[in-house]
Amino acid sequence: MSQKRDYYEVLGVAKNADEAEIKKAYRKLAIKFHPDKNPDDPSAEDKFKEAAEAYEVLSNSEKKAQYDRFGHAGMGGQGGYGGGMNMDDIFSQFGDVFGSAFGGGSFGGSRSGGGSRTVRGTNLRVKMKLTLDEIANGVKKKIKVNKLINADGVTYKSCSTCNGTGRITRVAQTFLGAMQTQSACHVCQGAGKMIDKKPADADAQGLKRQEEVIEIEIPAGVEEGMQLSVSGKGNAGSFNGVPGDLIVVIEETEHEDLRREGENLHYDAVVSFIEAVLGESIEVPTVNGKVKIKVDAGTQSGKVLRLKGKGLPVLQGYGTGDLFVHIHVWTPTKLSKEEREILDKMKDSENFKPGSDAESKGFFRRMKDMFS
Repeated sequence: MSQKRDYYEVLGVAKNADEAEIKKAYRKLAIKFHPDKNPDDPSAEDKFKEAAEAYEVLSNSEKKAQYDRFGHAGMGGQGGYGGGMNMDDIFSQFGDVFGSAFGGGSFGGSRSGGGSRTVRGTNLRVKMKLTLDEIANGVKKKIKVNKLINADGVTYKSCSTCNGTGRITRVAQTFLGAMQTQSACHVCQGAGKMIDKKPADADAQGLKRQEEVIEIEIPAGVEEGMQLSVSGKGNAGSFNGVPGDLIVVIEETEHEDLRREGENLHYDAVVSFIEAVLGESIEVPTVNGKVKIKVDAGTQSGKVLRLKGKGLPVLQGYGTGDLFVHIHVWTPTKLSKEEREILDKMKDSENFKPGSDAESKGFFRRMKDMFS
């Protein structure tokens, strides 16, 4: 499978392009690559769909913000018109962009009366909990979704209210004369058709509820609150319309030991006074198992050790974050008589007295000096 091109590159617009520029760029490309104008070029339809996919994302403020932050991974790694939507589906959503360029936006004359449209279904939103390990490596998840689908056995007839055009024309008399306006038919929602026959389990729009198991591929490096859009997996549109999207909201479950900060991770390592004085090798958890690190002799409480590349992968980018190990020296609260006697003998030693130079001062001593 070839890698998707950047949506801004597809439309030939800058990232700060406004809504009008994006719409203008899409209209220009869609007219250029319209299959009716390129009957001998099989690649034209692919380019037409690619432009429609880019426009579908960049013309939607929510999806555009998601794409700007996470790239194609923010779109769920799925979706796009090449994977399910046909030309009628594209015109049903973006026909207004074309105006009269193709007789009201029809493709191959398949849209009834030049004015009816395909009704788009509503989006579904679900929450998905992920562990830090799953976020680090990416994961495929299967979820059950109770959604609306088009019922089998539904037949349709032309809408009697709009005569199959999908639009209602109204004429109002004003002081300037007769003013004509058009709007989508309120009975058929602009589809131009009504249900003729339907099974008993279907509703008035020819839909019924059904549970579906959907597999979702979660890219590595996603974050809390991120929304993945899985195209075409939402509720079906009425009158055999286009399905909406499935919006997956990411929730991170708290890790037992590690704290996340972007692509970096933090771990609090507690060592004994003796280990800090003499030095010791300790085990540190990571998202891919435990590793051993060396705590040097004379390590002070508050020291931070950096384990490069032991954090989380950068979403839609290159490289991996780091793991920062924060050293905390544990001080015993109870001592035996023998232990106290040993420490009493050493307390007057110069080696057990804090140094006076700036390098030997602890973190809190330095902070005190800074603000005094």
